[in-house]
Parts: sequence; structure tokens; C-alpha cells
Amino acid sequence: MNHRIELTQASIPSTVQISAINENGETVPVDISGEHPLTLYVDKRELLTLMTLGAQPEALVLGWLRNQRLVNSVDDIAAIQVDWETHSVAVTSRQLKDTGVPLWDNPAHERKLEKKTTTSGCGQGTVFGDLMADLDNIQLSQAHQLSQEVLYTVMDRVRKHESIYKQAGAVHGCALCSNAGDNRGDILLFVEDVGRHNAVDAIAGLMWLHGMQGDDKIFYTTGRLTSEMVIKCAQMGIPFLVSRSGLTQMGHEIATKLGITMIGRCQGKHYLLYTGANRFITLQSSQFA
Repeated sequence: MNHRIELTQASIPSTVQISAINENGETVPVDISGEHPLTLYVDKRELLTLMTLGAQPEALVLGWLRNQRLVNSVDDIAAIQVDWETHSVAVTSRQLKDTGVPLWDNPAHERKLEKKTTTSGCGQGTVFGDLMADLDNIQLSQAHQLSQEVLYTVMDRVRKHESIYKQAGAVHGCALCSNAGDNRGDILLFVEDVGRHNAVDAIAGLMWLHGMQGDDKIFYTTGRLTSEMVIKCAQMGIPFLVSRSGLTQMGHEIATKLGITMIGRCQGKHYLLYTGANRFITLQSSQFA
């Protein structure tokens, strides 16, 4: 793990217990998902408030900054400090620490902040800057293929994974899975949060902290395959995107443009291969290879 960032370890319980009345009129204890506001400050400038379970707030913030292209490297960050008493997180850039000049003291960052789009993600995700303009600069690796057998392994592993959803519901989950070596289909990282964009951002942050590359990975999400999800997956360098849900028109268009192998409606042995069929190996085709 990268230890150059000063990080709090401010994880809080992902569920709380309340009382509810069931169909028999009985009062029973029920676990429900937490939802907490976390206001993000970067070099003392307020950017936005995220709604989160609070399970991995530092990774969430780092991944959000990465996926919004507001920082170029994990080395740009000196500290991430979460304070649940004030429901805030203070990010200090390496630039501010070394020179006293805040990260935002340049026209390029100001232009990104001026272009803010509220996305369709649960919890109202926000995208800064013109991400669409940079799609031509994304080049995904062509070194790996995804087999139908590994896809089924991923689906089975995610289904069996212990999760907050099974306990309390009301969350989205994302998993980073291996597509190389003897552990193809194994879950490497698994994150749940109140919105799918939060879960993908947290995985992006953990990938940076652990120095993990995306070219030999599979990204699984329980949420819809929207333009935001496709772009974030591509920015992490992951060529395979899988979901148990469906997709949007723009998600399909961007995945086609970037050459992502995108698969949705994954339930049991059923799936729909939407894009990137050239890198997908079916069980039938592998038998005759």
C-alpha cells in the first residue's frame, strides 16, 4: 500500500438498527443502511457534499478526485483527513504543503470546476470538467480476453459474497476481479455504498493506494451501465465491465467508442454481451480453438 499520503482511518459502521412492525403486528429489530453527508474540502475550498455509508471514506474521496481528473497522480495528495463530528473531509495537496500555493490556483482547475454536471447516479453524482472531450485520449489494453467461464465465476463469486445488501439492502456494490493467472474471477476488492458512483470511486481510490493496474481486471457493478460508469471504468484502465442491470444509450455509445467489453443483465447463466465481442470467448468457441 502507498504510505506517502497521511490518511485517517475513519471508517464507521455501515448499518444501524431500528425497530419496525412486521405483518403480524410484532415489533422487530431491523438493520438498515447508513447514509451520512461528507463535505469535501480541497486545500480549504469546498467542492461538494457526498452521501455515503462511511465504510471507506478516504478511498472514496481519493477515487472521486481521480475519476474527476482533478488530480493526476496519487502523489499529488499529501493528506486526507476525515472528521465525522463535522461530517467533513479535508484534502491537502502536495503542492500546498510544499509551496503554500493551493491546487486551485491555476486557470485549468478553475475551468473544470465551472463545468459541473449532475449525473443520473443514485445520490446525485457530480462530474466536473468536460470528461467527454478526453475520451479520445483513453487507450485500453488489448492484451487480455474475457472467457464465458470466467464471467460465470465472477457472477457466482459476487452472488456469494457477504454484503451489506443481504443484511440491510438499499446499497449498490462494485467489485474488482482478476482476469489473469490462476485466480481468474476472484474478487480483489469489493465496496458497497449508497450510490454506485461512490462504490466505483472507492475502488478507484483503493487501486491507487495499492498500486493496482486495470488492464487485467474485470469491473462488476450492481448498478446501471450509464455513461458515467463506462467513463470511470475506462479511466481506471479496465477493459471489461459487467453488471446485473441494464444500460443506457450513451453508456452503449461510449463503450463502443472505447472498445470496452460490456456485459449486462447477468443473472444465473443469463447475460447480454453489448459491446466488445471481439475480446469475449464463449464456451463453444473455446472448444473448437
